[in-house]
Amino acid sequence: MSTEYADVVIVGGGHNGLTAAAYLAGAGLSVTILERLGEWGGAAVSQQTFSGVEARLSRYSYLVSLLPQKIIDDLSLPIELAKRRYSSYTPLPGHETGLLIDNRDDQSTRDSFEALGAGDDFPAWEQFYADTATLAAALFPGVTDPLITRSEAKAHLRTATGDDSLWNRFIDNPIGEDIQRSFENDLVRGVVLTDGLIGTFAPNIDPQLDANKCFLYHVIGGGTGDWDVPIGGMGAVSGALAHAARDAGATLVSDATVTAISDDKVVTFTRGADTHSIRGRYVLVNASPQELELLRGRELHTPPAEGAQVKVNMVLSRLPRLKDSSLSPEAAFGGTFHINETWSQLDDAFQSAESGVIPRLLPCEIYCHSLTDPSILSPELQESGAHTLTVFGLHAPHRLTATMGPDALRSALQEAVVASLNSVLAEPLDEVLLLDGEGRPCIETKTTADLEDALKLPGGNIFHGPLEWPFVEDNADLSTPEQRWGVGTADHGILLCGSGARRGGAVSGIAGHNAAMAVLESEGF
Repeated sequence: MSTEYADVVIVGGGHNGLTAAAYLAGAGLSVTILERLGEWGGAAVSQQTFSGVEARLSRYSYLVSLLPQKIIDDLSLPIELAKRRYSSYTPLPGHETGLLIDNRDDQSTRDSFEALGAGDDFPAWEQFYADTATLAAALFPGVTDPLITRSEAKAHLRTATGDDSLWNRFIDNPIGEDIQRSFENDLVRGVVLTDGLIGTFAPNIDPQLDANKCFLYHVIGGGTGDWDVPIGGMGAVSGALAHAARDAGATLVSDATVTAISDDKVVTFTRGADTHSIRGRYVLVNASPQELELLRGRELHTPPAEGAQVKVNMVLSRLPRLKDSSLSPEAAFGGTFHINETWSQLDDAFQSAESGVIPRLLPCEIYCHSLTDPSILSPELQESGAHTLTVFGLHAPHRLTATMGPDALRSALQEAVVASLNSVLAEPLDEVLLLDGEGRPCIETKTTADLEDALKLPGGNIFHGPLEWPFVEDNADLSTPEQRWGVGTADHGILLCGSGARRGGAVSGIAGHNAAMAVLESEGF
């Protein structure tokens, strides 16, 4: 078996691997990218999920916040991100009202706080998110630069604010404590807290600060914290990156299963019945750190960080009616629709899940992409009034797989999601689920086990592992380009370029960009 050669071999064709390939090939390096699946994008794909239903769903990842404009501009990506009129709607459990956050009408939002009995929390809400905007403006621009230390990051924020109060609130102390101090209303507290729990299994008051890290990445994106809808679905983002990589001269090889990475950077892979190998001066790994260890032939000594979510995709014949008859479904579903996510409900759900029980009322977040981007539906579906719904359920930890089994857990979690949604609807969800070409309801559920199986996400963790701060400790070794860009591993020349890299996670391209910059710096560019 002969061994081919490339300056850079990239393992994994997710959006980060494609980003790295586009940068490196554009700089004149020979680049080969190997992808196990038959399509490009990893978790950032759009697929026609239901037979005979022409709706292209963002099947796994769904919204974009952390993708820097710099990457879009550098690679001339024809990506369009649409802002949502409404930030969120949260029904008050057991009542026919809720909290509507209108991005374009402060008075309407104030009125919604008042109707909820939370009028005193509105000024605190405005101040809190003014503070997160300050945090975002100070920290986000640096995510595509070499890492800075904790002290440097703290000083940078101090320059922006005049003191260390924001650092103490959002970095040093549990975010839940600040939320409790800032707000009185149980529902308002819960809505704020959810940004610290998306994909992270943590209590409301988290002494480990995992919720803080999750919260930080959710509120700093783009320097604004806005989460936008990719026009054409998530596949349009990955498609644009794949096109950019090809145009730059990268070689893209799909259906290529990497089986080993040797000490001398020979990557062995199978394609069909054949085995191939390719040597690189650099190997970039767009897979989890755990998967890299296995490819290097090493034993895993620590369990993977546990994923804790369930994702349900569906297509509806129309938007369902709400118990809150004063509000149109288009407004309620136009932003993030929070269900059973009051502070106390989130606390109860965590306690249940930690003890190995599916929460009685699963906390859920819903996104209706088709309201913002009808193009993901065929003209016929658009005309019929059909819509997509994506549900992201919290506090569904991977540990439940071991006790229930993957199939039973999937079924139980789907039932839990439907029950949670039905608790705030004026009609059963079943009555508005579209039927596919074979007469089956258009609903599918992806558990942590499904993500582990389909995408090789260890423990179903959507971040590939624990999130890390976008800075390093003061004593960190930053002597090499790989370390300075937060993409180094135990092996020089073998770099992480996926969500498991520092500042990785979400659909951002940041890890791919930073791995490419580390290579280019090493090469003297």
